[in-house]
Amino acid sequence: MEHPPKTTRSNRLPAIDAFKAIAAQLIVLHHLAAYGPISDAVQKAAPDLISWLYDYARMAVQVFLVIGGYLAARTMFTSDRNEGSYTGAIFNRYLRLTLPFMAAVVLSIVCAMLARQWMADDFIPDAPTWRQLLAHTLLLQSVLDVDALSAGAWYIAIDFQLFLLMLGIVWLGNKTASARSATQALTTLMAAASLFWFNRDTQMDAWAPYFFGSYGLGAAAYWAGHRGSGSRFWLALIVSLSFIALIIDFRARIALAVGVALILYLARDSKHIEQYAARPVPQHLSKISYSLFLVHFPILMLANLLFNELGYTSALAGTVGMLATWGISLYAAGVFYRWIEKPASSFKFDRFRAFWKTERLVPLRYQLATTMFWVLAIPV
Repeated sequence: MEHPPKTTRSNRLPAIDAFKAIAAQLIVLHHLAAYGPISDAVQKAAPDLISWLYDYARMAVQVFLVIGGYLAARTMFTSDRNEGSYTGAIFNRYLRLTLPFMAAVVLSIVCAMLARQWMADDFIPDAPTWRQLLAHTLLLQSVLDVDALSAGAWYIAIDFQLFLLMLGIVWLGNKTASARSATQALTTLMAAASLFWFNRDTQMDAWAPYFFGSYGLGAAAYWAGHRGSGSRFWLALIVSLSFIALIIDFRARIALAVGVALILYLARDSKHIEQYAARPVPQHLSKISYSLFLVHFPILMLANLLFNELGYTSALAGTVGMLATWGISLYAAGVFYRWIEKPASSFKFDRFRAFWKTERLVPLRYQLATTMFWVLAIPV
């Protein structure tokens, strides 16, 4: 989940905080409704609610896709880029996503190991292989079709792919005489290709082009709110293309992405939306949204293990268990943010490059690259 860079108060958009806060809770509730005996117990009393959470709450991912496009456009359109800065941007984004993610994967492996001792359920991951671990480290688990070690791992890989794709578009645009207009045109073409073709082919859902329609809507929402970035033309064009794509093949997730993009655009000029969204709770929940996304699944496994071992089956016990799991996940996310995600954000490309160029590592580079290739190439 994307986090806005530090800005002045005047540039802050509280609507993003509100969207992230709500969407993160829906993702957690979707997983609570999808996995384990706690969900089965609650379903006895509220089958419609569990069905809704399972079928529709997961569409909150579209909110993060739109926000990701918005923030990527803000970062890339307000930064002067030379050839070296692209490499730095890629590594910084990779480190920002992967360091907390792999810490959460280790936590998930430990919790799954405990859960497997006393409970047999399909949602509990098997013991990992080295190939799985390396695929997760490189954010290639979906591409290589290896089993995920934590719920939602696919999204982190897609987030990184989308960032790379957007950065590639900016790089191409900067090769032209009119860099900004060219970048906006290329983004719109890519979004159109996603809306009309890629997003209609479920076999493409391991790749960024499948999701770029929503990402492009977010970028266009940013441009529309900044006169120097292309005014409202590109947002009107992408929204129009989205409506045509929905007429051809209606997808609720795309309709939601259009709505989120339009609200983000309108929020810049709406004092009512800003005042409603600029509250401490949405800001805190937004800040810990990525940590919540990472840690809630290990907690869910342990909660279902405890629920199963205590022999609870009633709807009341399930409801209490689900609410308790949700609350503990929020608390754990705050702890994870403070001790893992926030410190990890200080690791930048410059520090990594200085370490990588250390003389004692020179003989190890070829061996490391060769080992990674064979581990990924040979299924084990």
